[in-house]
Amino acid sequence: MIGFVPQVRHFYPALPPMGHPKPPIFMTYEEFEALRLVDHEGLTQEEAGKRMGVSRGTVWRALSSARKKVAQMVVEGRELIILPQENEIPKDISEEQL
Repeated sequence: MIGFVPQVRHFYPALPPMGHPKPPIFMTYEEFEALRLVDHEGLTQEEAGKRMGVSRGTVWRALSSARKKVAQMVVEGRELIILPQENEIPKDISEEQL
């Protein structure tokens, strides 16, 4: 269960990348919601799991993945696109590029 649909779903660096640009990073709504509830609202993973209707372990996995993606975006200067479901990722983007 997602309690907040992000109005802004596409983030990109202010300056264009030098050289060949790296592919965008895709984050699911589930990852976004876990990040929002725990890091923005300050809930525990257990509280976030109850709000989302999933286990604490599921929140932990989504949160861990979301944090890694945000770090990649900032450190590598890559685009971040938030999608409702991971299966919406364009077919020409391979798993290792995510």
